[in-house]
Amino acid sequence: MNPATAASPTAKSGSRTHTSVTCPFCSLLCDDLEVTNRGGSLGVTAGDCARARGGFERDYASLSPQMDGRDVSMDQAVAAAARLLRGARHPLYGGLGTDVAGMRGLLALADRTGGIVDHMLGDTMYRNILAMQDRGWIMTTMTEVRNRADVVIFANLDAVSDHPRFFERNIWNAESMFGLATKSRRIVYLGEGLNTRPGVSPDGRKPLHLRNEPERLGELIGALRALLAGQSLQARTVAGVKVAELTKLLGIMKGAKYGVIIWSPPRLPFASADLVVEAICDLVKELNAQTRFSGFALGGNEGILTAGAVCTWQSGYQLRTDFAAGYPEFDPTRNATARLLADDDVDLLLWTSTFLTGQTPPETKAPTVLLAPPLRGLDTRCAVYIPVGTPGVDHRGQMCRVDNVVSLPLHQVRESALPSVAGVCNLLLQSL
Repeated sequence: MNPATAASPTAKSGSRTHTSVTCPFCSLLCDDLEVTNRGGSLGVTAGDCARARGGFERDYASLSPQMDGRDVSMDQAVAAAARLLRGARHPLYGGLGTDVAGMRGLLALADRTGGIVDHMLGDTMYRNILAMQDRGWIMTTMTEVRNRADVVIFANLDAVSDHPRFFERNIWNAESMFGLATKSRRIVYLGEGLNTRPGVSPDGRKPLHLRNEPERLGELIGALRALLAGQSLQARTVAGVKVAELTKLLGIMKGAKYGVIIWSPPRLPFASADLVVEAICDLVKELNAQTRFSGFALGGNEGILTAGAVCTWQSGYQLRTDFAAGYPEFDPTRNATARLLADDDVDLLLWTSTFLTGQTPPETKAPTVLLAPPLRGLDTRCAVYIPVGTPGVDHRGQMCRVDNVVSLPLHQVRESALPSVAGVCNLLLQSL
C-alpha cells in the first residue's frame, strides 16, 4: 500500500472470519476475539463487548485529506503538514492514541522538530506516576489476579464500565493455576454508583459493598491503615461508612492469602488524587507484614500505556518530555497539554487519535494537524486533516497491555487504503 495514494478507506472483499484477534479498544487487549469481515463490514462474533463492537463495527465515512476544510490529495496534505512543522518553533504532539510503530514515528518527529509529547489522558496517568515516584508500590499482573487472588477490592470503580470483560477474563475465569477455586473469590466494592452485578459469584454469592463518598476515598483508606496499625477511631463513620463495616473489611483483608486492591486513575477525578493512590499503595505495603497483598491499576485506554512505554524506551523519560533543547527534558507539570494550550506556549498542535475517543483535538489558537480515522461526524475543521487507519483493524501493530508486563500483536482484519500513523510520520520526516 502506498500511504501517499488517496483511495477509499476500505476495500470490498468476500466474507472471512478472523480468529484469535486482539482488541485494541481497551487496555486489556483481549486476544480471543472472532471478527467476521463481510465485504469490508466487520462484525464481532465471539469475545465481544461494547467497546469491541464500538471499535470494530463503526462505519467509516468517505473523508479525503483536507486543508482548512477543503478536500486535497494525500500528497498535498502531507506537504502542508510538513510546512507547518518546519515553521513551528515549539510544536506539541498530543493525543498519541496509536500503536508502538505510530508512537515511534511521532517521537522521531518531536525529536526532529523540537516538540513536546503528551497523551490525551496524561492527567489521569500522572495520578499513578507521581505516587510511584514518591512512595513506590507493590503491584501485580493480570495473570496473578486470575490465578492467585482470593480477595479482590475495587476502589471507586466497578472495572466493567471501562473494561467490560475484566470479570469474565480475570475474576470468574473457569480455570486457574495453584488450585484456586475462582468462584470462591471474595469481591469488595468501595464507592457509590457502581455496577456491582458482575461481582456476584457464579453460585449467587453477593459482593461486599461499602458505599463511601467517592471523593473521600482517601479518608476511608486512612481509616483502614489506622485500624491495621491497632489504633482506635473515635468517629462512628468515615466517608459515610460505619467503622464497624471497616473493621469487617479489614478482617477480610488480613485473612486473604493473596489480596488485590484495584483502582483506576480516570475514576479518581478530584484534586490530589495521586495522594489517594499513595495511601492505597502504603496500605498494600503495610498489609504485607501480615499477609500477601498487591495493587493493580486499571485504566490505560486509548494507547496511553503504549505511548508512555515507547517514550521511556526512546528517551529515558515518561510522557510530557520536551525535545526543544536538542535533548529530552522531562517536566510533568510544565509540559501538560492543558497548560501548554492555555498559556499559548506551543505554536502548532499535531493531534493523533485512532481508537474510540479523543478524535476531536482541544481548542487552541495554534494551527492543528489531525491524524484520525475518517469517522462519521468527525470534526475536521483544522489546518490539515490526514485520515489514517486504526491499528488492529486496518493494519498490523503492537500495543502494551494494562499491567505493563507484556505487549501483544495486533492483526489486520480488513483490507484498507488508509495509511498507518507510522506511515504518515515517515512521509513527514522525509519532507522536513
